[in-house]
Amino acid sequence: MMRVRTVHPFSGLVLLMAILVGLAGCSTTAVLTPTVAPLDSEKYAAIVVDAGSGKVLYQNASSEPRYPASLTKMMTLYLLFEAVDSGRIAPTGAIPVSAYAASRPPSKLGLKAGRSIDVQTAILALCVKSSNDVATAVAEYLGGSEERFGAMMTAKARQLGMRSTTFRNASGLPDSEQVTNARDMAILATALQKRFPHHYHVFANRSFSYGGKKIRGHNRLLGRVDGVDGIKTGYIRASGYNLATSAARDGRRIIVIVMGGKSAKSRDAHVEELIEIYLPRAARTAGFPGG
Repeated sequence: MMRVRTVHPFSGLVLLMAILVGLAGCSTTAVLTPTVAPLDSEKYAAIVVDAGSGKVLYQNASSEPRYPASLTKMMTLYLLFEAVDSGRIAPTGAIPVSAYAASRPPSKLGLKAGRSIDVQTAILALCVKSSNDVATAVAEYLGGSEERFGAMMTAKARQLGMRSTTFRNASGLPDSEQVTNARDMAILATALQKRFPHHYHVFANRSFSYGGKKIRGHNRLLGRVDGVDGIKTGYIRASGYNLATSAARDGRRIIVIVMGGKSAKSRDAHVEELIEIYLPRAARTAGFPGG
């Protein structure tokens, strides 16, 4: 990913904060008239955001509480990227695996207690496989315990302007107190792109190798819908099928969050429809990842 122009070292941060403030204060008054029928689900919520300007192009129940499921791992990755960039953990470092981490239910990589996983594989496992065992191992390594890491995640959420999100675990496994909304997930997806353009490419991976096996991912829009380059799927029974998606074409980029689908297929079709309608309405923005 190549920068197309030289900018003041603080300009990117200023733009990010402006976008996040705009998202945090968004209301339906600034939203274009919806032209897409919502999914037939009581758990449904959605938002489409111009990633360059922060303008909300579409929303439906975007501020209503929802369960994040594995969209949670976007924040786990945010804190892991921060730890790598700060030197707290080396890119080639190893993350130990506790018995508790190894015992987490699927989706999982199948880590063994007492072993370790290297940082780059951990990142890929979180992005592609959505591995709950890896998420817990990362949480324990960076936070000392998953409970403390959940508090760190929530504190970072507040710092980013995610006012309605509380994290209790690093994976998104069921917890009645782990809640968010579509707007907050859009803030987080935007922050990942803006804050970590040098890491963001990992979200475009559809598979990776581990233990001599090819591990395939869950995001069926990657490679199928032009311009889609991430970012995260999620599902638990309480949440329905969630998807945070980023798509870029012709210098335009949008973030699409859809939560509460009744099936992965219907969710994916809805996200694709939102992309086709709203991506052409986004403004062209030079120097944005993939834009």
